[in-house]
Amino acid sequence: MNGRPSNGVPILRLGDVLVTGLLNELDDKSAVAFTDELTTRISTDGARGVLVDISRLEIIDSFVARTLMELTTMARLLGARVIVAGMRPPVAITLVELGLQLDGVETALNAELGMAALGWYQSAHPPQGGGRDTDR
Repeated sequence: MNGRPSNGVPILRLGDVLVTGLLNELDDKSAVAFTDELTTRISTDGARGVLVDISRLEIIDSFVARTLMELTTMARLLGARVIVAGMRPPVAITLVELGLQLDGVETALNAELGMAALGWYQSAHPPQGGGRDTDR
């Protein structure tokens, strides 16, 4: 896992899925840097899926919405599926009021459902003993 990229938004790798999120403080310059970093990581890591958690995003403007659409298109061209998870009602309302349709952008109610859509499932029972077989 890389630490925090130059744009300040962490991008974590879980197998062949990248997990990241957007924060309210994302300005236009940071949004472009985030898109560049994430598309580079999709290519270099061979990611087949990307989860973008926007649950901390309380407001959205047309630039950030367009950035999400462009990111999704670029990721699909690179062979990755993108799911945007955790959209708050005010963000959805703003998108509708701005007349923005996130065409081609898959959404999920929360990050857990988004990860499940990408093929990740939470175990019903946590591993015993830190993941080691201690009964032998």
